Amino acid sequence: MIAPQIPPPMPAPEPVAAPVWDLTVGLINATVQLDQAQGDGTRTVGTGFLIQAPRSDGSPRIVLVTAAHVFDRMPAVEARIGWRTALADGDWKFDPQPLRIRDRENAPLWYQIEGRDIAVMEIVAPEAFARAAIPLGWLAERDSFEALQVGPGDELLSLGFPRGLSANRAGFPILRVGRVASYPLAPVAAFPTFLLDFTVFPGNSGGPVFWTPTARRRPGTAEPTHPFIAGLLTQEVKVKDEQLDIGIVTHAQFIREAITLLDTERSGP
Repeated sequence: MIAPQIPPPMPAPEPVAAPVWDLTVGLINATVQLDQAQGDGTRTVGTGFLIQAPRSDGSPRIVLVTAAHVFDRMPAVEARIGWRTALADGDWKFDPQPLRIRDRENAPLWYQIEGRDIAVMEIVAPEAFARAAIPLGWLAERDSFEALQVGPGDELLSLGFPRGLSANRAGFPILRVGRVASYPLAPVAAFPTFLLDFTVFPGNSGGPVFWTPTARRRPGTAEPTHPFIAGLLTQEVKVKDEQLDIGIVTHAQFIREAITLLDTERSGP
């Protein structure tokens, strides 16, 4: 009698890296629409995104980041923030809620660095959005562009709500792509902003500008090992009211510096 042959054990599967699109989806989930109705029937719209920025004592904190001029153009004490809710049947619901941006004396509740078009504000976010908030470590630092060999011609992605439009009725942001259009990019102290070659519309301001492996790099440059937020979109370039299809991006280092104000300004002298 011949003994049955026992097949050798299957090799353990090798770990599979998260799909590249997951990295982009993470930033999509952390990006929200900001808006405020105006008295003339129009509304001011901007883009914001959420960062996990623990307090100095290590306790968790969610920080909303946007362009300072977005809040400056919202004169009322409350704006709206465009939360999204996943439904049991797989559908999504756009669920904007009030966001207080000024106190009773009409003083801003956000913080910003003088001369930089960046606003940060601690908020309480729904649990799903608190989980989706991007770790502080994803923000590029002062020397990141040099270390990561970011240069003119590199592609970067951006998320936003051009003219208040979203990708769908669920309120997700629209993903765009552009190329770095200026040189040099460092040192950050000398060149706090850089140009991105893509069309900018009202509503894009405050959106994250970031890199993931889906974006193309210049030949001969090494690919970073991790996605990073390069900065946030703060302006469009115009000459005598002519739109040049170029955006101005403020370096992420200044987002980091603005977030430190949440601790230093509140602690006082």
